[in-house]
Amino acid sequence: MIKKIRVNDAKRQAFLIRSSSHIPQNSPIVQKIIDDVIKFGDKAIIKYTKKFDNVKIDSILVEKVDFRKAYRQVTTNQLNALKKTKKLLEKNEKMLLDRLTGIITSEQGVKIERRLKPIESIGCYVPGGKARYPSTLIMCAVPAIVANVGRIAIVSPPMKDGNIDPLTLVAADICDIDEVYRIGGAQAVAALAYGTKTISKVDKIVGPGGLFVNIAKYLVSNKTAIDMIAGPTELLIYADSKADPKLVVKDLISQAEHSPDTICGVVTTSSNLIGKLENEVTKLLDDSLPRLGIISASFKKNAFIAFCKNEADAISFANELSPEHLQILTENPEKIASKINTAGVILLGKYSPSSASDYCLGSNHVLPTMEFSKSKSSLSVLDFVKLVNHITVTKNGLQTVQKYIRELAFAEGLPNHYYAVEERLRN
Repeated sequence: MIKKIRVNDAKRQAFLIRSSSHIPQNSPIVQKIIDDVIKFGDKAIIKYTKKFDNVKIDSILVEKVDFRKAYRQVTTNQLNALKKTKKLLEKNEKMLLDRLTGIITSEQGVKIERRLKPIESIGCYVPGGKARYPSTLIMCAVPAIVANVGRIAIVSPPMKDGNIDPLTLVAADICDIDEVYRIGGAQAVAALAYGTKTISKVDKIVGPGGLFVNIAKYLVSNKTAIDMIAGPTELLIYADSKADPKLVVKDLISQAEHSPDTICGVVTTSSNLIGKLENEVTKLLDDSLPRLGIISASFKKNAFIAFCKNEADAISFANELSPEHLQILTENPEKIASKINTAGVILLGKYSPSSASDYCLGSNHVLPTMEFSKSKSSLSVLDFVKLVNHITVTKNGLQTVQKYIRELAFAEGLPNHYYAVEERLRN
């Protein structure tokens, strides 16, 4: 059920593992959905919701009465868990924003103040379908709130009764968001990007999703900014001979239950560990396991154990695979982590499972997948602000750089750049 690979060429092996997960450069099905939403608006959204979600909806916008009903279906403990997750994430995002506020440089009459300005409107995609994700709503919304984004719109697929998951609605409410739409899939992404009669377009779309959602985000990114390609889930565990095989397999299962498209695997230099992992997989994947069908499909399709002859090869493989989550279960996890440059999040030690980071450690679980962690970080307040430079130059300041401007302007064949400067300094 879990394939074994011997890593001789890290780049080649990483490519083979990912070969089934790359987004097609062009998807006619998704493009047709986007084109229909542009042309027919709300009618297209309702049609595709019936077709793909098998749900008939009469209205797209969630009403205030739906929020009130949602609270009656949520326990006090669930509400407290949402509030705790929000509080921890908010604290970390505020700290990051504070560190970047008030940056001013001044030298020889030239002052540059770097001001952070929020994006005016964003759309958050919150997945549904095989599970519910109120935690994802918090992960998307809280950094935007800290950044002081003016408008936050939420889209999430409806349940079979046509309503949004009540816990997701409560999460929106505790974030003071009342613009929620009961739509999902590529049609929701298209609506956020281009707008309809009911939904005003946004300046940026954030949030994870399945293949159709990611293809749609890719296709609309020339019109509307996106955060990253986030999803399906990925987990790589770097484990040595001392790692507890039961914990390793439990962690693989925890991410595999997201969807059959999940990529989850282990990289190790211990041949003894491989047999122990296989035994644990056989024991743990029994009929009593919740969501067994999804987990089994994920394991059969994408699960792997990569054996490397030495630590350097294992680290090279991890960096090349560039996973969304990287757990390090070794005697000295800090040593390994210091050599990892490409992972959405790195979790060190036995008590830092990826499943905990999905909820309330204060980190964000919207993370880059499909190798995008080679150039992208987790979703944060930085995704919701723009850096605007305010530049003030005195006459003396301009004089100090005049000759350098002249040299570069004439070298580039743009003399009028220099003449505009020269004119100011004639008197």
